[in-house]
Amino acid sequence: MIGATPYSADGAKLIRPTVLGHDARLISPQFVKPYVKGNKNDANDAEAICEAVGRPNMRFVPVKSIEQQDIQMLHRVRSGLVKERTALANRTRGLLGEYVLVVGLGLAQLRRRLPELLEDAGNNLTVAARQLFSDLYDRLVELDQQVSVYGDKIQVLHRSSPVSQALATVPGLGPITATALLASLGDGKAFASARQVAAWLGLVPRQDSSGGKAKLLGISKRGDVYLRTLLIHGARAVAKAAAKKDDAQSRWINDLVKRRNANIAAVAVANKNARIAWALLTRAESYRAHVRAGV
Repeated sequence: MIGATPYSADGAKLIRPTVLGHDARLISPQFVKPYVKGNKNDANDAEAICEAVGRPNMRFVPVKSIEQQDIQMLHRVRSGLVKERTALANRTRGLLGEYVLVVGLGLAQLRRRLPELLEDAGNNLTVAARQLFSDLYDRLVELDQQVSVYGDKIQVLHRSSPVSQALATVPGLGPITATALLASLGDGKAFASARQVAAWLGLVPRQDSSGGKAKLLGISKRGDVYLRTLLIHGARAVAKAAAKKDDAQSRWINDLVKRRNANIAAVAVANKNARIAWALLTRAESYRAHVRAGV
């Protein structure tokens, strides 16, 4: 029942178990699977869940409020529209290539060039092809409008939330990332430390250690792909801007870029931003800029 809509299919109002005083918990399926005995069926699954929930160090998924689910729903719909728009742009660019019409990468290039190609009577496009590309362009414009509408709705939620506005003061966290973090983390108290948040987002190294010898690999990429993508994209912008700055954080980033590379620096900034966001949520504090490098 957790995570469902407040009304059932027949219109009856649903009551969450937490309202009735139950200690409702959610467990990730990957943590239950090791306890399944024999073949998969309902009885074995139920037994495995009962066994997993009794483990003293079991990790649980935070239960989201209705407000968090509403915000997350907006993000999911907007993300789906963005993916559909990207697929449409790639498909259109590929089809144009079949007629030896090359359009540069990026949505801006396609938005500018496609109407020009449709109006050019001297290219290789047939009447049927022009109609098809005209329909694809109309769909692209429609998706742009829908993405903009849902972006505006997220902006309204952001402006109405003091917590989201506080998160957005962190360099690399805009309104979209701030509201997404708020929807997923809530008050942040489901995590014992900031490092747990970074690990949950897959921003920490994978381990392949044995015999007391530590071996760290690339980032684990576990957890919420959407949140990790937003954090890393924001971190790339911070790392790029740091090249022209001389504050403590920028010096730390620039030194990291020199020693390693830009991608590792972006992940490091994303990791730090995730930790800062957890601190702001749990302590209800405002963001304070770093006073020295490496903090």
